[in-house]
Amino acid sequence: MAEAWVQWRGDRMDQQALANQPDWSQLQGIDGLWPRLAQAHGSLQALDMAHGPAPETLSFEELHQRIGAVAAGLARHGIGEGDVVALFAENGPRWLAVDQGLMRLGAAAAVRGSNAPVEELAYILQDCGAKALVLEDASLLLPLRDCGALNGLRFVLLLHGEPMSWFTAVTQLSWEVLVPANTSLKPQLEPFDGSPSRIATILYTSGTTGRPKGVPLTQANLLHQVQNLGVAVSPKPGERVLSVLPIWHAYERSAGYLLLSRGCCQSYTNLRQFKGDLQRVRPHYLISVPRLWEALHGGFLNALEGMPAAKRNLISSALRLSALHAKGLRRWRDLLDQPTSPSERLGGLVVAGLTALPACLAARLLWPAVRRQLAGGRLGTAISGGGALPKHIDAFFEAIGIELLVGYGLTETSPVLSCRRRWANRRGSAGRPLPGTELRIVDPDSGATRQLGERGLVMARGPQVMGGYLNRPEASAAVLDGDGWFNTGDLGHLMADGSLFLTGRAKDTIVLTSGENIEPGPLEDELAASDLVEQVMLVGQDQRQLGALLVPRPEALAALAAELGLEPAQAWPDGSPAGADAALRKALVARLNRRLADRPGARPDERLGGVALVEPFSIENGLLTQTLKQRRDRISERDAAAIAALYGSV
Repeated sequence: MAEAWVQWRGDRMDQQALANQPDWSQLQGIDGLWPRLAQAHGSLQALDMAHGPAPETLSFEELHQRIGAVAAGLARHGIGEGDVVALFAENGPRWLAVDQGLMRLGAAAAVRGSNAPVEELAYILQDCGAKALVLEDASLLLPLRDCGALNGLRFVLLLHGEPMSWFTAVTQLSWEVLVPANTSLKPQLEPFDGSPSRIATILYTSGTTGRPKGVPLTQANLLHQVQNLGVAVSPKPGERVLSVLPIWHAYERSAGYLLLSRGCCQSYTNLRQFKGDLQRVRPHYLISVPRLWEALHGGFLNALEGMPAAKRNLISSALRLSALHAKGLRRWRDLLDQPTSPSERLGGLVVAGLTALPACLAARLLWPAVRRQLAGGRLGTAISGGGALPKHIDAFFEAIGIELLVGYGLTETSPVLSCRRRWANRRGSAGRPLPGTELRIVDPDSGATRQLGERGLVMARGPQVMGGYLNRPEASAAVLDGDGWFNTGDLGHLMADGSLFLTGRAKDTIVLTSGENIEPGPLEDELAASDLVEQVMLVGQDQRQLGALLVPRPEALAALAAELGLEPAQAWPDGSPAGADAALRKALVARLNRRLADRPGARPDERLGGVALVEPFSIENGLLTQTLKQRRDRISERDAAAIAALYGSV
């Protein structure tokens, strides 16, 4: 059997897809896009924001001028080549203008959302050596001052609102001062003439310990994404994109740069306005995380429940037949999660043929209305990342005629390593590597390369991989070897056609369907400090919320039951805490969540959706190592039924 090592240079279909896109090979940086786009598309709309403190639209020419004006304004206030400016703000045209204005000066933005814990933002300011700070508005000034985080900054720029006149801890600039409305936007600074190896931005990984890691990405890292993500999508000038993910996130940024580079219009929204903007914008492309697709599917099911029985049954039957037809075609084209034999492929063709007529009728008569209701009616391609996509969600969107393309990567890889293609949309997979990308599956202990189909640790190498963490040589050495191979921390296997399947995580980080990364260790330490908890292990990979496998302290649990007025026979009817009454488990969750919420820097996603009371972990039963570390994979295997029950999948 062949080794699980793929050096992907792009197949014929990849090369054909990339041949049809603009040639950006001569660019030295992302900031070089805008003059070319202004020349190519001029008055075509580039950015649109209908909500917030400054609703506005910008054409490609206006965006180019805005970036030049911002760069000139920042230069007037002392920002230049090699400087780092912290950017803690939310989606909107002004964010992009600052991001690109800094790149035009040869500077870099260290980015994070403004709703992150203030202790985390203060740490980032110190860690990145920021010369200045850009904020959404003045609301963070006092908390950051109280942390001592504003000391030494040249200025704070407020994207919206007026400076606080009485606040003297740092010089404040309003947007209107930086970019005066009554002055000419020309002459403009030209794109920065520097090496593509220069740092373009610093992104920070989510941290629950107050020590998030800075990931410096170079212009070459970002340019690789713009030049190669075209294997997944082929947008046309004037097509619309709805942006709901945080603009500072690596996934959203790379996708946004790509779509703008093709002449698309990017419309910014937020979760509160999302449904209305789907109908207003009627996007051709939508990029998000599994949680959003689950929410759209849930909206469809709710609408279905409210329909008359006859219509509900008709749509349900049509959906089953359309899904069966799509699966038959997948089997015929050998695009399932396992290789199919010639006879199995023929069987798929037979199924597709038998269901072709009802599937075609549904595609003409039913699904256009469903697509209009769900996503405005023009959405043909959707891209999902930031976690595994549940198979039933994948199947639903395919059945109603929306192509879901899944990508995989990490902040450290700019982020996309692999993605599905339209012509190779293998369900359940994370797709094939991007051109110029190598993936290898190795034994987690020995580092020896595994065989195709064998599970192991996913290693990656390519132009999009970072050179190392900021100011963290030990952390860098832990994930990057001397040959440039990056340890993703994920487990998976490769198929012969290069498709990557992810099967779990070698490291402890839990990724929720919202795309949020949760480091369980500090949370488990906090929970274990409770008098109710003997042992605990958090779960929730690819789920909406965290859950906990919990070994309770019997006496404390009995005391909690007594507080609720429950006799022992009511509290645990089967005689053991593992069968605890639902009311008792609910009270336990509430008590533990209060403890988590009281932690300094606690985040909304760091809460439990439920607990399962389980038997102890010990050296004797193989669930603890000799040094008393949890064997998470073995615990998950032993308590698989409890985890399934916790998330309602039994």
